[in-house]
Amino acid sequence: MTAASASVSPTAAGALSAFLRGVERRALVVAELQTGDAARAEQALVAVMRAFAAVASDLPMAQWPPRFWALLSARQALRETPSGRWEGELLHLGTLDPLVRLALLLRVGAGLDEDTAARLLDTDVDGYQEALAVACPRDAQGVPDAQGWRQLAERVQQRIRELPAQRLKELQQPVAAGRKDDVPKGWRAPNADVRAEPARPRRRPSQQRRWKGPVILLATVAVMLLLALGWRHWQASAPDTAAAVPDGAIGEAGPVTVEALDRAAPEVAPAGDDPMATEDAAMLADADFALLADADLHAWSAAGGPLPVDESQARPSRPEPASSALETTAADE
Repeated sequence: MTAASASVSPTAAGALSAFLRGVERRALVVAELQTGDAARAEQALVAVMRAFAAVASDLPMAQWPPRFWALLSARQALRETPSGRWEGELLHLGTLDPLVRLALLLRVGAGLDEDTAARLLDTDVDGYQEALAVACPRDAQGVPDAQGWRQLAERVQQRIRELPAQRLKELQQPVAAGRKDDVPKGWRAPNADVRAEPARPRRRPSQQRRWKGPVILLATVAVMLLLALGWRHWQASAPDTAAAVPDGAIGEAGPVTVEALDRAAPEVAPAGDDPMATEDAAMLADADFALLADADLHAWSAAGGPLPVDESQARPSRPEPASSALETTAADE
């Protein structure tokens, strides 16, 4: 993924451009003092700027500084410096191991705290502090020189402040002039691909497309007519069983089956010729017919049994004493 292929909104592009403008001066000085070669430092920084611009849109802004310095610190040009040259008050940097020199520059040049710088160098805080102790200048007796440390840090900061603006403008030029690729001319902000695709000329409908619509319409109408005719034919041939059978009856569409009975039906006497009617009439005409309803009671009485108590009237469950009636009468008087 390159910076040119990254889709960046105008707001994000503005924020990215502001961040790179704020860090480019320190980054160039740190890279130059680490490599000891200005041209090599510029090439490494341009590559880091483009790589960072490609991934910045996927990161929160709070992670931009550590990610940028991590990309710069991981460059091979900053880890191996065989052709580096240092002069004047910065000659002490040439005597240091590349990793020790980088630990020093991340502190006094980039201004990173010990925790962040230790993570970039893949070590802990104690290991980073030991690297700073090794990078500290020494006096004639081999003791760490605090004054020399302050002078070295001030010299690095002065180099950052006095960096020519022309050096920063040169960073915006492509690394290889005349190379036709998709990389942007500057790394300050990735160029969004805002080129709109040219509008294609509208084609006039051909003769084949002109009659395709009517053919589809006619085919649709024909299919609908066939469906309607088939539906009407099916409705006409289907028996209307719901209209012929009344409610509660069972409809049968098949033919009626007639079968002969196994035996002849029994003979039934006419309704007006009943042999028992004469005996019933004589019993009903008897004057004592009403006593038949209580025949069991009369049999019980004739046998000498006690008569049942008439319980049709309600009786008190506990009879009142006779004196209560007298007291009531006296009270009434």
